[in-house]
Amino acid sequence: MSEAFTLLRPAWLLALPVLALLAWRAAHRAAPLGDWMRAIEPHLFASLRARGAVLPGRRQAQGALVAAAAILALALTGPALQRGDGAGFRNLDATILVMDLSRSVAEGGRLDAARSLAQSVAEAAGTRQVALVVYAGDAYVAATPTTDRDALGTVLFALDAATVPDRGSHPARGLALARRTLSEMGAVAADVVLVSDGGGIDDPARREATGLARDGHRLHTLFVPTPALPPEAPRADRGALDRLAGIGGGAAGETDAPAAVLAAVSETTAGHLAAGGFAVLAWQDLGRWLLLGALVPALLLFRRSA
Repeated sequence: MSEAFTLLRPAWLLALPVLALLAWRAAHRAAPLGDWMRAIEPHLFASLRARGAVLPGRRQAQGALVAAAAILALALTGPALQRGDGAGFRNLDATILVMDLSRSVAEGGRLDAARSLAQSVAEAAGTRQVALVVYAGDAYVAATPTTDRDALGTVLFALDAATVPDRGSHPARGLALARRTLSEMGAVAADVVLVSDGGGIDDPARREATGLARDGHRLHTLFVPTPALPPEAPRADRGALDRLAGIGGGAAGETDAPAAVLAAVSETTAGHLAAGGFAVLAWQDLGRWLLLGALVPALLLFRRSA
């Protein structure tokens, strides 16, 4: 579908081939008098017909019935146009970048790639607001929700190993702060993107991922390899990071293959709200007008012969 038109309930399209099959069966197997031909003795039936007591049905009624059912199925698919004021709901659909600045990432040799990747995510978010949370031993909001990509880029490329003074790696704290930020914004369908090497993922982090999904948000993860791991730093864990994305209902990627995450983040506000159960805010459902069209063949079913 285009960005301006969509089907809110496309599964109802499956009803159309079923209706076509039923229409074919009715046209080829049903006699005008239904089962009366088999229920009445032939000589008695001939006598009734000669007396004018038999009035055959009209096959046209079957066509009208099928047409009405097909229009009803199309109406139930929810053909919809994007509302012109959809941009007014962009605050409900934000993006939160959660950057791992623990020693393993900040000193592991790929911090520049991680910052560039975060900038790509921010650009993919389009006109939506983007906030930046950084964490190591604790978590902080480095940039409040903003649509100013230049200002956000300045903050991103100023991040280094000294940005977060607390040693350690606690992604749960970063996710908890992102979740709290979304709650304060009143966001109902947001993307949270965790850029990390997977170190420090534990039960609290998994609980936060579950909480984000329960709140209607999606948690995506981007793996940053750490070829020069500092001494005593948590080891990278790509598998744990991917599983966290699965819990959060999002996509997983890495610095060299971020396409899945960027595609998820770049979805339109209207599409994202629809996926989150808030379609009425961004789409105008035209199905109700199609229901009026179904009345035309339905009225033919009540037509009486002269």
